[in-house]
Amino acid sequence: MFNSVARFFSKAVKTPSIRKKLLVTGAVLIVFRLAAHIPAAGIDRTTLTALFAGSPLLSLLDVFSGGTLANFSILALGLNPYINASIIFQLLGYVVPSLEELQKEGEYGQEKINQYTRLLAVPLAALQAFGMYALLRGQKIIPNLDPLSLLSLVITMTAGTIFAVWLGELISEHGFKDGISLLIFTGIIARLPVTFGQSASLFQSQDFLKTILLIVIVVIIIGLIIFVSDAARQIPIHYAKRRTESGLGALSYLPLSLNQAGVIPIIFAVSLVLLPSLLGQFLANVPSSAVAHIAKTISTLFTPQSLVYNLTYFFLVFGFTYFYTAIVFNPEKISEDLQKSGGFIPGIRPGKETEKYLSHVLSRLTLVGGIFLGLIAVLPTFFQGLVGTTNLAIGGTSILIVVMVALQIIREMEGELVMEKYERFL
Repeated sequence: MFNSVARFFSKAVKTPSIRKKLLVTGAVLIVFRLAAHIPAAGIDRTTLTALFAGSPLLSLLDVFSGGTLANFSILALGLNPYINASIIFQLLGYVVPSLEELQKEGEYGQEKINQYTRLLAVPLAALQAFGMYALLRGQKIIPNLDPLSLLSLVITMTAGTIFAVWLGELISEHGFKDGISLLIFTGIIARLPVTFGQSASLFQSQDFLKTILLIVIVVIIIGLIIFVSDAARQIPIHYAKRRTESGLGALSYLPLSLNQAGVIPIIFAVSLVLLPSLLGQFLANVPSSAVAHIAKTISTLFTPQSLVYNLTYFFLVFGFTYFYTAIVFNPEKISEDLQKSGGFIPGIRPGKETEKYLSHVLSRLTLVGGIFLGLIAVLPTFFQGLVGTTNLAIGGTSILIVVMVALQIIREMEGELVMEKYERFL
């Protein structure tokens, strides 16, 4: 097993296209991690560290900032404003006809939507920077700033977000695909030494059987994620214009993955499920007692260990799985392409019937994939409660992102190796 893994990575490094992607991605990630340690001015780092150590919510938010929020660096907002802007435009694509037409225009339309997303991310980042300042000022971590200093802080954090988005797009263009997910993946990996240190001290105080149980659960979850990510329904496709020696149409397969959306539903869901808690903590500083009471209730309901939080998280992941699958896989376009190339599914008429069949199969696959992603996202919280552990509340989300992004990178490398093999053959 280890020999086959070593051979795979040896071939990957020797392949020029993969080697270039590795170098570009590595260089961009080094810049990202260096920028993540440039602190913003006026922060009490000791108090900030203590606040994050005692708040699973802020720790979870730190994961999706790429590990930059705990340091309150110039990249403290991370990629959250950009992710929220992406959600807004993808939702608007269903209600605004002009955006819907852009979504159907392929690469050009997607590029225009990405441009609008980047523009919207700027005011969202500025608004979130001010909200973060107000939240930390209420915790006595940031002193009251004069208007000029506050404006400087907001501009710095907004520029940091746009810089992080630019780095992610550099990776997507010149390195591996989906650079935004890769930056989040890097932030989680960068936190592993701290996480392992906390886990080691925690395990020393836990019962030995509970420790073994938690490790077994983590291994099972990783195995299930890999199994579901690799699972696919093979739809047979016949091509009437391509004849084999037996005279029958050539046969190929259209693979429909059980999880078409990848890691995106998790990222989108966390971006939204954190909003009520952040709003509650922000409103807690309002002088009105009624508003403060409502804020406290919201914060209590949406703590990462609560039932309301986990149910909301589950349904958001489930819903975004359907939502994003509808964006990345278009049965109508697949049906048209098959009809133009003379392909058909045995027993299914070309055209509308093929489109209905693909939609039906995809709907059932997405149902299973969405339920699985939602359960994997929330079940670790309940397992941690079972073994008496609360410090690892971000385990399920982190495991999902790390494993799925790693699988995406490996699949892309495998595809490059196959293409390189065919190019040598030709």
